[in-house]
Amino acid sequence: MALLTGAARRVGAAIARDLHAAGLRVLIHYRGSRADADALVDELERQRPDSARALQADLLDPEAINRLAREAEAAWGRLDFLVNNASTFYATPVGAIDAAAWDDLLGSNLKAPTFLTQACAPALQRAHGAVVNIVDIHALRPLKGYPVYSAAKAGLWALTQAYARELGPGVRVNGVAPGAILSPEDPANAGTHEAMVERTALKREGSPQDIARTVRFLLLDAPYITGQVIPVDGGRSASQ
Repeated sequence: MALLTGAARRVGAAIARDLHAAGLRVLIHYRGSRADADALVDELERQRPDSARALQADLLDPEAINRLAREAEAAWGRLDFLVNNASTFYATPVGAIDAAAWDDLLGSNLKAPTFLTQACAPALQRAHGAVVNIVDIHALRPLKGYPVYSAAKAGLWALTQAYARELGPGVRVNGVAPGAILSPEDPANAGTHEAMVERTALKREGSPQDIARTVRFLLLDAPYITGQVIPVDGGRSASQ
C-alpha cells in the first residue's frame, strides 16, 4: 500500500495510476483539490474495488502530518511505500524574497517530506518498505529567479541521502529528479519551461509517465538501491 502526497493531479496522479496498475492500493493525499482527488479515487475504484482512498491534510501543519501518517497505516492495516510528491513552485527573485515565500517553499518541498517520512517511519519499518522523494533537477542546477525553490529541492536531495542512512537497513529511501515534464500551470513560468526543454539533450518535453515508471522501479524493482536520486530530465543535467 502506498501513500502519495499531492497526488490528485498532474505528475502525482500519474504516479498513483501507475502504482495502482502494478497492483498496489493507493492513498491519494490532497490539500485543496478534493474534486480531483475524489474523481481519481472513483476511477481507480471502478478498476478494482477497495483499492484507493483520498486523504486530506495541510502538510504545513505538523499535527495534520501526524494525523495523515496514522490514517495512512490505519486505512488497510499497513504502510509499505511513501511518495513525497507535494510541492509548491514559483519565482522568488532576489529583492522579492519574503518570509512567507520562504516558509511556503521550504515547508512544502523540504519540511513536509522531513516530518511526514519521520511520522511514517515506524509503519514503513514494520513493512520493510521504501520512500521516494520527488526532487528536481534544479537542486543541482539552480533555476535563475527561483533561489528559494532551488535551495529547498537541494535540501530534499540531501535529505534523501541522509534518510537512507537513518532508516536503513529496514527502509530504502530514493529520489527522482524531474526536468521539463509538464508545462507549468502559471503562464508566467512558460518561458522558463521552454528554455529548459531547449537545453535537454533530447530536445523535447518529458511526460508524467516517465516519472511514474521511475518511481515504480525504485519502489518495486530496486531492492539494492538506496540513497540515490535519479534525474529524469532528457539529458538536461548532462549539458552546461
